[in-house]
Amino acid sequence: MWKVYGSQASRYLEAVRAGEDTDRLECTSAVQGVSFDVEPGETFVVMGLSGSGKSTLVRCLTRLVEPTDGVVDIDGVDVRAMTRRQLSDTRRKDWAMVFQHFGLLPHRRVLQNVAYGLEVGGVGRRERESKAREVIELVGLRGVENKYPHELSGGMKQRVGLARALAVDPRLLLLDEPFSALDPLIRTDLQDQLLRLAKIVKQTSVFITHDLAEALKVGDRIAIMRDGQFVQVGTPEDIVLRPKDDYVRRFALDAPRAKVVTARTAATRATVVGATETIDEARAQLVAEGSTSVVVHGSTPFVISGERLRHVDTGRSLQDLRDGQFAVVSPDAKLWDVMSQMTSTGNAVIVRDDDGVIVGTVDATAVVMGLGVPTADENAA
Repeated sequence: MWKVYGSQASRYLEAVRAGEDTDRLECTSAVQGVSFDVEPGETFVVMGLSGSGKSTLVRCLTRLVEPTDGVVDIDGVDVRAMTRRQLSDTRRKDWAMVFQHFGLLPHRRVLQNVAYGLEVGGVGRRERESKAREVIELVGLRGVENKYPHELSGGMKQRVGLARALAVDPRLLLLDEPFSALDPLIRTDLQDQLLRLAKIVKQTSVFITHDLAEALKVGDRIAIMRDGQFVQVGTPEDIVLRPKDDYVRRFALDAPRAKVVTARTAATRATVVGATETIDEARAQLVAEGSTSVVVHGSTPFVISGERLRHVDTGRSLQDLRDGQFAVVSPDAKLWDVMSQMTSTGNAVIVRDDDGVIVGTVDATAVVMGLGVPTADENAA
């Protein structure tokens, strides 16, 4: 998709595709050949600095800004081929937008503001107010249904805006820097709220932000945008651990890595043995697999370091080597939570998936490695 401003936009695109100089054409290219897809239930974040084209991009998706060229396909429908009436109906029924500015109706109470989209869609009063109350509770605003917007804090107003968008059960939710004007604590609270809602309603969303920490927190995938183009698209771990170039890496340097890197990524391989095996058998398996630790599997698994296993008396049982408590976390647990478990038990943490398979262990060394920032040379390698 392209969005070019200027009277010679078509000529500009012809020149770009022909490899010709465009300096003589009085045009500004806000979005330059961007392509991406969004999976159902996914939160796709577009992150970029001011002027990168991210807000123009999201407005092009629903033709609040008309794209200059390209295809916008939502649910198999060519958005650019829609008539004005079709576009208006679809915006009202299937898509919803939340902007930085709340846009609440000042003369209407919270309940009527939230129900407004349903009212415009012709839904009866009883049904729309019932739905509005349901969504108001979902976003944590129960008890303020009868207040007016001027009686609410900024964070509460933005919750009302979010509730109004969700009330119509949109197939696609577009959020353009919705929390950027809010205080940090309120912003964090609303991010948490959005994550909770994403899990409950499986909402498909495109989220625009200039804040990498916010992008890493709310996004399933993130697109880093610069000068109208996508520099890199990937998961939060991709962006932080495998930055494509120095531009992305500069963002990654300041990322809250402990809240991004997962236990799966940080875990080191461990040899898994049963509780009935002998020390000699466990030691031989450890050497054969080249692991640094052994996990004794069972109802309460525990870890034995390879160093300790190599020097222990073979006459003892594996159970004799259990030393303290060992926490078990899922592969998707963040290092932040893993570190908390390590502090609590004083031991390495076992990483085990939902099927009971041991993925590995995370110890202090693994945490340090997981928190390390790759250099440009390491990333290239």
